[in-house]
Amino acid sequence: MKRRLYGPDHGAFRETVRTFLAKEVTPHYEKWEADGVVSRDAWLAAGRQGLLGLAVPEEYGGGGHGDYRFAAVLAEEFARAGVAGLAVGLHNDVVGPYLTSLATDEQKRRWLPGFCSGELVTAIAMTEPGAGSDLQGIRTTAEDRGDHWLLNGAKTFISNGILADLVVVVARTTPEGGARGLSLLVVERGAAGFERGRNLDKIGQKAQDTAELFFTDVRVPKENLLGERDGAFGHLMANLPQERMVIAVAAAAAAEHLVEATTAYVKEREAFGRAIARFQHIRFEIAEMATECAVTRAFVDRCIEDHAAGQLDAVHASMAKWWATELQKRTADRCLQLHGGYGYMNEYPVARAFTDGRVQTIYGGTTEIMKEIIGRSLLS
Repeated sequence: MKRRLYGPDHGAFRETVRTFLAKEVTPHYEKWEADGVVSRDAWLAAGRQGLLGLAVPEEYGGGGHGDYRFAAVLAEEFARAGVAGLAVGLHNDVVGPYLTSLATDEQKRRWLPGFCSGELVTAIAMTEPGAGSDLQGIRTTAEDRGDHWLLNGAKTFISNGILADLVVVVARTTPEGGARGLSLLVVERGAAGFERGRNLDKIGQKAQDTAELFFTDVRVPKENLLGERDGAFGHLMANLPQERMVIAVAAAAAAEHLVEATTAYVKEREAFGRAIARFQHIRFEIAEMATECAVTRAFVDRCIEDHAAGQLDAVHASMAKWWATELQKRTADRCLQLHGGYGYMNEYPVARAFTDGRVQTIYGGTTEIMKEIIGRSLLS
């Protein structure tokens, strides 16, 4: 079915993204996988190409695109290329909204130009060794010391953790406040007492630096408070739907690409003297996956359209995230199976897609959390 979501400008932007990926990312990706981190040159190249800060006002060096569909195009093309290591979606669509919607004018002047040029790589530090989706379990504290906050605690599974120059840290500023006693503090590279731990050894997304972060008596200037004191819960709830949408968009595109690649493979691969595409089982597998992708695409596109219009709610974003990521996981497994032994070899893209995509049902809120959000909305 022909998609009705995008116009000519989105198509032109898609070609720009594909050219960038072919020139600046794909030729270097194997090295980044071996290194466990993406080169900073790639971030600077993305900035020069106008791929960073799509929604940031032009006065700060951004694209000035209020249309979320441009971000969706970017997510789709990165997913199809299988280059999750360059976490542009995290930078643009997860951290970006906090800076554009919550930052003061002084903070915007200080941070947004570098955010858009690629000179300042960003991360958000929410998850802790003992607290993931449960915000009430956050133990990192920020004590008001008059002219600064004194930050202490540890975070883990932080994407962009090694490269990040700006880290938005969720910390407890009112001990008795529960989830309502949290604030957002921006910690800058080089702050005394801010240390990075291991670049974590993951089963997939090897090029994406994911780290432990430690804060020991870090003096965070008062002017680095982002948004309202004790207002982090509300800020996080407002921005989580977009975080979940960008994951859903990438998941749907990745599943579609896997089916396309596997369809081509089964036409060429022979067994018992003929292409395996001639076996009914193979045809049924392809038919089922293609249909599931088409149905998912219709829903995800509707969610993109609603989000671009400012009408997407947390429940439907959770539905999209749950359904599309579980589809991606299931499709990767089925496509690997259809590749036989070759699917288990890292030289075949389906192998990397299998391991890279596994985290999609976990980060940004697990499938179980998505179901809880949906269920509460229906049964409360």
